[in-house]
Amino acid sequence: MAARTLNILLGIWLFISAFAWTHPPAQRASTWICGVLCVIIALVATRVAAVRFLNVVVGAWVFVSAFVLGHGSATLWNNVLVGIAIVLLAVTPSERLNMPATPPRTV
Repeated sequence: MAARTLNILLGIWLFISAFAWTHPPAQRASTWICGVLCVIIALVATRVAAVRFLNVVVGAWVFVSAFVLGHGSATLWNNVLVGIAIVLLAVTPSERLNMPATPPRTV
């Protein structure tokens, strides 16, 4: 669950960063939309674990869009690093998945 929570925080940061400094229009739109998508996907992934892999696509797009859509220096580094972090957290399994479904019984 910690990985999903961090992805929620990264999505919120992406949304804020889209308006925090100057972005080309296409990059601004991509950044805030990806931020919203990242938050929604991470929230759903807290209940449906497989959904977390959609954030791999979002994070990859954030990374690629940093180079493709035009950028300023701050935008480039922000989106590259945040995109990598989103992907890494999205492929991190939840702690809940590693725990046994029921506690072992002693007889």
